[in-house]
Amino acid sequence: MVRCAVLGSPIAHSLSPAMHRAAYAELGLDWRYDAFEVAEDELRGFLSTLGDDVRGLSLTMPLKRVALELADTVDPVAELIGAANTMLFEPDGSRSVHNTDVPGLVSAFAERGITGADTAVVLGGGATAASTLAALRGGLKVSEVTLVVRDTAKAERLLDLAAALDLKTSVTDFQQVEQIGGFDLCISTLPGGAVDPWAEHFAQVAPVVFDVAYHPWPTQLAIVAHRIGTELLNGLDLLVHQATLQVEMMTGRSPAPLAAMRAAAREELDDREPQ
Repeated sequence: MVRCAVLGSPIAHSLSPAMHRAAYAELGLDWRYDAFEVAEDELRGFLSTLGDDVRGLSLTMPLKRVALELADTVDPVAELIGAANTMLFEPDGSRSVHNTDVPGLVSAFAERGITGADTAVVLGGGATAASTLAALRGGLKVSEVTLVVRDTAKAERLLDLAAALDLKTSVTDFQQVEQIGGFDLCISTLPGGAVDPWAEHFAQVAPVVFDVAYHPWPTQLAIVAHRIGTELLNGLDLLVHQATLQVEMMTGRSPAPLAAMRAAAREELDDREPQ
């Protein structure tokens, strides 16, 4: 039996098993997909235990950066942003790593008919913000971004990435939010609840808001955006689209069953809600 899995720490919250198993069922594949708790310093040892029945791994935090060091080949997007979320085991025994977060974000926008924009504001300065910058520039051809972070001194890595992308970028903090507005897109990469104090403001700074949180849902940002009629995307949109790309890469079958994977993820989330 061919096996795939998701690795990370913590891992119990992952929706990847539900999505990938739904895809296998829809595609008629008798494959297995598991979840393993693996810390950053454990990844090398874990990989050494795998047999040749393993085809691919989904990688979540904190493994996205260290995976680059343990691969024989790194795709250009993963190399550019310094993070990979997918590892494939090639027929020749080599390992390749890839980033499906970036094209997944582009696909999530495209599903809503959004294929281009000029300006965006991105909330947060972590790994998801890095993927967002690459998606905005490479996929949607955004030319100008404002980064809103808690500590502007920690935005240097993102500014280096923006320079490599030829993306005009300015940085500000949340103390200056009242001066921020007039964008085509607003993307919050912060955990659910972190934007609550400024939800009323950021729900109105652009006609489209993408809040990458998905549990608990809705966030205050989502509630306000829905109330005032702002176009709203959430983290489940990103999660499902990046997972469909993983399924296609791991199985060689395309297109992956997006609707079945989304339904499985939503059902899993519903099951986790307190009764």
